[in-house]
Amino acid sequence: MRVILELILIILDIYGWVLLAMIIMSWLISFNVVNTRNQFVATVWRILNQLTEPVLGPIRRALPNFSGLDLSPIVVFLGIFLIRRVIELYIYPNVF
Repeated sequence: MRVILELILIILDIYGWVLLAMIIMSWLISFNVVNTRNQFVATVWRILNQLTEPVLGPIRRALPNFSGLDLSPIVVFLGIFLIRRVIELYIYPNVF
């Protein structure tokens, strides 16, 4: 059981890093630091969007419009933090 919990924690960590990479990449594209006409940049952007959009999409639809400000990654980071804390504080100590 501990192996499964550790695997869940590792997956949550990796998804948090992927989400952070998507945020940084979106800033770089928005400020024209990188250009999506570059094949490598377009491929990385497409992969990051495919990994994060299934989670961020429903949250974006549920949140009200903040005039161009996307708060859905913050909600996902809070969700990841909450899941990690529940596992670490309540589930993990009760597994022998």
